Amino acid sequence: MHTIQLPPLDSPNQTATVRQWVKTPGATVAKGDLLALLETETASVELVSNQPGVLAEILVKAGTTVRPSDALAKLQTSKGETNVSPSIETPLSKPQPVPAAVTPAPGASLPGPQGEVIPILMPQAGQSMEEGTIVKWHVEPGSRVEKGQILFDVETDKAVIEVEADHSGRLARIVAEVDSIVAIKVPVAYLAENDADVDAYLAQHGDGAVSAAATPSPASSATSSVSSAVASAPRTPAALTSEGRVKASPAARKAAAEKGIALEGVGAGSGPGGRILSTDVDSAQVIAVSATSNRQPLTGMRKAIARNLTLSKQTIPHFYMRQTIEAEAMMAYNRERKAEFPCSINDVITMACARAIQEFPAFRSRIEEDEIVQYPSANIGIAVGLENGLVVPVVCGADRMNLRQLAGETRRIVEAARGGKLEAMGQGVFTISNLGMFGIEEFSAIINPPEAAILAVSAIRETCVVHNGAIRAAKVMTLTISCDHRLIDGLMAARFMAKLKELLEGPEQL
Repeated sequence: MHTIQLPPLDSPNQTATVRQWVKTPGATVAKGDLLALLETETASVELVSNQPGVLAEILVKAGTTVRPSDALAKLQTSKGETNVSPSIETPLSKPQPVPAAVTPAPGASLPGPQGEVIPILMPQAGQSMEEGTIVKWHVEPGSRVEKGQILFDVETDKAVIEVEADHSGRLARIVAEVDSIVAIKVPVAYLAENDADVDAYLAQHGDGAVSAAATPSPASSATSSVSSAVASAPRTPAALTSEGRVKASPAARKAAAEKGIALEGVGAGSGPGGRILSTDVDSAQVIAVSATSNRQPLTGMRKAIARNLTLSKQTIPHFYMRQTIEAEAMMAYNRERKAEFPCSINDVITMACARAIQEFPAFRSRIEEDEIVQYPSANIGIAVGLENGLVVPVVCGADRMNLRQLAGETRRIVEAARGGKLEAMGQGVFTISNLGMFGIEEFSAIINPPEAAILAVSAIRETCVVHNGAIRAAKVMTLTISCDHRLIDGLMAARFMAKLKELLEGPEQL
């Protein structure tokens, strides 16, 4: 039994936080396999195994801060092998694609070295993900793939993500084609040097899990028959996934967007399980808006919002602090920088929050089970309103950026979120919700669990202020912070808000 330890980092006193375990106990590990993703104060790094074996036990949970030589996990190695510590790979400069799960299905045993078959499983990107839709394959059967190469794109209930290879080898067979809906941890393809090895593997272990969980789109049907079926069948409600999203192929979604047709109005599609195809969109008729009440089930996003925010209000003891700041200096600072590069008032507020969060560790902490986990950097979520709900992409390491970098990264992740690609899900410690563009004078936001706090930003407005007995006109902004009282006490929150006021009213400090 080999103990996996954290290798030396850039400096003897440097620490790292375990962000995610890629392998789970019982997984077969090859030399060079990615074991875990970690984060130091300066970069994200990969923990890679330098020997093969089976991951027997994980000793530290995700979110734990560790030091060099700390024991992270135990690896069951073959008899006679020399224990070799894992290595730290090149730091990552940006959030990486989701690795495809490649451990065999429970109970499966792979053939010998000459006929090794490696299943590529549908990954679980986020705790709420139960299934994914294959949007695009980037490789073809028979081609060779390298570890880290993008294999396919998968659409979840919230975003489209890229899935990369966790092993190098030959892509022998794809068993989930484009538009297939596949449950998590179910094979979508196999790596093997020979097709016969895949046949032998499937004969031994079966592929019932694939056929039961994957719903492939049928071969192209004749347009006339599809149109006839749609025209003659009574219109029924659109079929929904388990997350409450309308079942539709990517081509159908694109066609509906181009035609300005709501997928909900198309009704049940002609594909498997009522899945809407592009031909259904072509045949759809405009439905007159009924004067009667309209009932619709909660979408997957609305269900997720309801579940998370109900949990937040029921389990997190919120308390609130409200402070009004004078905004002229912040506005002037933003105008000057905006002449050099694109930026917004919200970017200036985000940068001020990042600086303050770095000074107050409780604001970059989270409660995970029975532990307080302190993160090394300010990962700030930006609340983005969409037509059908709310998402929170995260700017990782905001405290290590200048305003130009922060504004560019914020703009990039917000645009990606609006396009359906959500980055750094679940990695935030603090969220900013800005409704100032709608003229809202003040509001209180609900904490996005398991984060420590959320800042509600209102509109800049003109008012009269009194200073040294004199009344004058001023532009002000009200900020309201919601804090988790288990992590943050009132005095600390007051100091945080005072620091934030100081930075925004004197932005030259940023």
